[in-house]
Amino acid sequence: MSTPTVTPTGAASVVRSPWPALWALVIGFFMILVDTTIVSVANPAIKAALDPETSNLDNVVWVTSAYLLAYAVPLLITGRLGDRFGPKNIYLIGLALFTLASLGCGLSGDLGTLIAMRAVQGIGAALVTPQTMAVITRTFPPNKRGAAMGLWGATAGVAMLVGPLAGGLLVDGLGWEWIFFINIPVGIVGLVLAWILVPKLETQRHRFDIVGVFLSAIALFLIVFGLQEGEHYDWAPWVWVMIAGGLVVLGVFIWTQTRTKSEPLVPLELFRDRNFSAANLGIAAVGFAVTSMSLPFMFFLQLARGLTPTEAALLLIPMAVLSGVLAPFAGRLLDRVDPRVILVPGLLLVGGSLAWNALLMQDTSLPIWWFLLPSALQGIGNAGMWGPLATTATRGLPPRQAGAGAGIYNTTRTVGSVIGSAAIAAFMQSRLEANLPGAGDAAESFGSGTLPPAVVDGFAQAMSQAILLPAAVVVVGLVAVLFMRRPPQLTRP
Repeated sequence: MSTPTVTPTGAASVVRSPWPALWALVIGFFMILVDTTIVSVANPAIKAALDPETSNLDNVVWVTSAYLLAYAVPLLITGRLGDRFGPKNIYLIGLALFTLASLGCGLSGDLGTLIAMRAVQGIGAALVTPQTMAVITRTFPPNKRGAAMGLWGATAGVAMLVGPLAGGLLVDGLGWEWIFFINIPVGIVGLVLAWILVPKLETQRHRFDIVGVFLSAIALFLIVFGLQEGEHYDWAPWVWVMIAGGLVVLGVFIWTQTRTKSEPLVPLELFRDRNFSAANLGIAAVGFAVTSMSLPFMFFLQLARGLTPTEAALLLIPMAVLSGVLAPFAGRLLDRVDPRVILVPGLLLVGGSLAWNALLMQDTSLPIWWFLLPSALQGIGNAGMWGPLATTATRGLPPRQAGAGAGIYNTTRTVGSVIGSAAIAAFMQSRLEANLPGAGDAAESFGSGTLPPAVVDGFAQAMSQAILLPAAVVVVGLVAVLFMRRPPQLTRP
C-alpha cells in the first residue's frame, strides 16, 4: 500500500485520495462524541451499583465532570503536539489511551476508580479531537475542505442519536459496564485503520511555550472547575473567587502570548482572520446551546410526559437522521458559496426549532409525536451549522498552525459547553422557583417517573421557559457569523 505524502511546506499534495484517511479518523471521533452523551443515561444505574450508601447525586456527577474537565484543559496543548510530533502519532496515542481507559471504566469496582478512569478517557479524547481537524486542514485543499468537514458534521449529528439510544439499550440489556466495554472493539478497529490509512504528515519544529502551557492549564482548570461545580456548591464565594482567579490568569496568559517572540502557544495572529474569529464565537454559542438544550427537554419528556429515557431519545431520530444525511451536501455546497449562505439559515432553523419546542412544551395534552416536527427542523439546521463552522474556521489556516488552530477551536467549543451546562442548571432552578415556589432543586424535589398532576403544568412551564435560554444564545452565534466574509479560495461561479 502506497503512503500518502505531502509537500515540504506541509500543504496538501497527496498521492492517493485523502478520504479513506478521513473515514478512519471519523471512527475515533465518533466514539468520543458518543461517550460524552452515553454516560448521562447510565448515571442512575452507576449510582445504584457503586454509590448506594448516599441519597444525593453529588458523587456520581463527577463521572461526567471528571471527563469534561480532563478533556477541556489540555486541548490547547494537544493541538500543538500534533504539529510537533505528527497528528497521526498523537491521534493513535490518544485513541489507545481512550480505549484502555474504557476497559478500566468497565472493570471499576468503586466510584473513585471509575471517576479516575473517566479522567484518563478525557485526556485521550483531548489528544484525539484536534488531530481530526488538523488532518483535514493539511490533506484537503481549501476548496475541498467543505465536503470533508461535512462528513465531520454528519458524524456529530449521528452521534447525538446513538449516544442516548445506545446508553439506554446497553444499560437495560447488559448493564452499565457495557457502555464502556463497547468502546474496546470500536477503538481497536479505529486504531488499525488509522495506522494503515492515515498519512504521516511532515512535522513542524516547534519550541513549546512552557510558560504558556502552565498558565493556560491553570486558567482553564480554574474556570472550568468553577463553572462545573458552582451550582453544586450554591455559587459560594470561593467559587466566584476561583472563576475570577481563572480569568485573571487567562489575562496574564494572553499578555504573555503577545510578548512571546518565538512561538506562542496561541498564535494571536490567527484571530486577524475575521472568519476564524467569527467561527470561534459561533462555535462557543453552538456549544453552549447544544449542551444546555437537552437538559430541560429531557426533564420535560420524562417527568412531565412520563417517557422512559429510551423513548425520549427516540424523538431525536429525525434530528440525527436529517443532520447526518444533509451535512455532506451542505459541506459540498460550502466549497462553492459564501459560508453565510449556509450558516445563517442553519442557525435560524436551530433557534426556531428550540422556540417551537418551548411553545409545544406549554401544553402537556399535545400528542407526543408533535415533537418530531421541531426535531426534524433542528436536524436540517444542524447540517448547516457544525461542519460549516469548522470549515470556515480552518479554511485559511497555514498548514504549520493547523494543530494550534484546531486546539483553539475545540477549546472554545468545550468552554462554551461548560458555560451552557452551568447556566442552564441555574436558569432551570430560577424558573422552577417562579412557577412552583419551594421547588428549587429539581433533582431532589422530583423523583423518577411522571410527576403528580398538581405540579405537571407548573413544571412544564418552567422547562419551556428554560429552553428559551439556548435559543437566545443561538441568536448570539447568528450575529457572529454575519461578520464573516467570502473566503478568497472559493471559485466564483
